[in-house]
Amino acid sequence: MTQDSSPPSPELALAALGIELPRAAAPLAAYLPVRVSGRTAFVSGQGPTRDGRAVFLGLLGRDLTADQGHDAARLAAVNILAALRAALGGLDKVAQFDRLAVMVASTPDFTEHPRVANGASELIAAVFGEAGRHARVAYGVAALPLGWPVEVEAQVTLTESP
Repeated sequence: MTQDSSPPSPELALAALGIELPRAAAPLAAYLPVRVSGRTAFVSGQGPTRDGRAVFLGLLGRDLTADQGHDAARLAAVNILAALRAALGGLDKVAQFDRLAVMVASTPDFTEHPRVANGASELIAAVFGEAGRHARVAYGVAALPLGWPVEVEAQVTLTESP
């Protein structure tokens, strides 16, 4: 008997991780949560929210530790997946993650941006396997919407054009 080495579906991977995706968050202003152009989906920045409320607030290096920032970025990535599922009708339409951009609201002397951003990157890789490995940028900013410590955006290739 041959064992299938393909990764489980994203929904099964989420269930194995104990993650139930929330309803996609409504935009905070005049933009689309997800914009699809051909086989590319651009996901607008998502924050560390649950049920419409921020779970983490403040600056890394002052109010939050790098570990808390990691958890905040992971939660923002959960919201990236929720936005994609809502826009596409299912995560099975994602062929691969191409790039994540992770903005980290931090004090000027905070330097652990990559560690914080790993919260999002590790979750995406755990859900999508090799197709979840992506290019990434992580950078510090003075402030983010609603006092969020992190905001994550994504660029994704789809299996086919909608």
